[in-house]
Amino acid sequence: MKHRLSSLVLIAAMAVGITAAPALAAPRTPDTDCLRAGQATLRSLGAFKAAAKGQVNYAAFDINSGTAYEGLIRADLGNEAYLPINQVFQLHLDSPELFAWCD
Repeated sequence: MKHRLSSLVLIAAMAVGITAAPALAAPRTPDTDCLRAGQATLRSLGAFKAAAKGQVNYAAFDINSGTAYEGLIRADLGNEAYLPINQVFQLHLDSPELFAWCD
């Protein structure tokens, strides 16, 4: 699990690095549409409370999950990817391209 969590953090860090240069040019207000879309998705699945407690396995949404939710997260998270909700929120703000519901 630590390897998969590290992979997700690395993907996010790379995405932030790619987008950081334009962000340094001028301060900007974060686009929270993606964040709200993620919250709405978790609520529609009845998983928001569990996510707030870090009890959602986000691997069920990844590109190789084999579930009905496959591909909603555009990364391979392995078998287990439990993340604290604050990290999930930050990923939505920093790397919206990882989430299909942010399109």
